Amino acid sequence: MAEVKKDNLFKKIARYFRELKSELKKVVWSTPKQVAKNTLIVIACVVVVGLFIWVFDFVAQALITAIINLAH
Repeated sequence: MAEVKKDNLFKKIARYFRELKSELKKVVWSTPKQVAKNTLIVIACVVVVGLFIWVFDFVAQALITAIINLAH
């Protein structure tokens, strides 16, 4: 019984890797040019969002400081 389970396990593992190889052949891989373009877009978006957060933080800090100064 133990040998049947081992044999069955090895067949399942072999089938898994055959199917994995088959699926990887179907993947459409990006070209280096596309990767570079997408990377630049992501970096630009991060910078823009960072600037928005910085501006919001600066304005919020100024407003809070103004409110605190009015209260004193």
